[in-house]
Amino acid sequence: MDPFVGFGHLVRSIRRISRIGGALSLCLVHAFALCTDMRGGASLRLRWPAALVAVVAAAVTAAVAAGHGYHNFHRDFDAVWGKGNARFRDGGRMVELTLDEQTGARLQSKERFLFGRFDLEIKLVRGESAGTITSFYICSGGARHDEVDFEFLGNVSGEPYLLHTNIFSDGKGEREQQFVLWFDPTADFHTYSILWNPHNIILYIDGTPIRVFKNNEAYGVPFPTRQPVHVFASIWNAEEWATQGGRVKTDWSRAPFVATYRRYNVSNACVWDAAGAGASRCAGGGGGWMRRRMDWWSWMTLNWVRMNYMAYDYCADRKRFPHRFPAECIIPIGRTLPFHSSGL
Repeated sequence: MDPFVGFGHLVRSIRRISRIGGALSLCLVHAFALCTDMRGGASLRLRWPAALVAVVAAAVTAAVAAGHGYHNFHRDFDAVWGKGNARFRDGGRMVELTLDEQTGARLQSKERFLFGRFDLEIKLVRGESAGTITSFYICSGGARHDEVDFEFLGNVSGEPYLLHTNIFSDGKGEREQQFVLWFDPTADFHTYSILWNPHNIILYIDGTPIRVFKNNEAYGVPFPTRQPVHVFASIWNAEEWATQGGRVKTDWSRAPFVATYRRYNVSNACVWDAAGAGASRCAGGGGGWMRRRMDWWSWMTLNWVRMNYMAYDYCADRKRFPHRFPAECIIPIGRTLPFHSSGL
């Protein structure tokens, strides 16, 4: 086991138990392509006893299962594209999205949300997956939309997936960051999370922060605060660019390609009341997640992920930005971790 994985899981598990105890926009692509999918360092070397990690993991699993109200895909989502390729299992608690030569599939939440924490467990397409994209994202829609993306770019058998993330605010995107995962995302389910509050947007994998986009409206950087979003899950064909820049195409002899989703959780989110005065209602008044920011441990683990697993950062692409990086890339984020170009 990678030492970081054991160490990170252990610390996050302890913290979680303590809490329980006390490129192009996906929105626009999917809106206008309903029939076919198109899309134009230092390391921590701490070793933890396996038995201790197992005990903590078991405790967390039981506590989370008891404390979270997982939602139902069949009840809470509409299959807005490729309905026949969305197969609901286990009474709607799990869904398989399939891509074949005719179509992919996309789910859209029936409710909209203004701020929240969105958790989803995903097991990606096994084996040959070149040309495919499996996604989980939130999006408001419209020309000046807000959007936060998890996109998993498939690859040839034996090669790792690439996680492509992007953030749009007020219609402006092109904030791509890509990561190589430190585990096999096809062997088991892993939890992918989007935390969105008035202070920041934080992306997590299994509780580990991998990206943060701070509210820097005071510096002229738009931040999503006004437009409610739907939650989306989809699988689609993007062979023009998804795998090795489009050099490797989808091998349809390996179809169908199947990604599985479960444990959709929006218990910590503010539901938009469209029928009322355009306000949102938050469970428990918003709770701690509405005020959550990155603490010192989160910054440390984020920095470790960036140094070891980041494959691309738009804030470091001097060919793309030869004269000046975007404003959010050069705004200082604090004296304790002075990244020179972080997109934070």
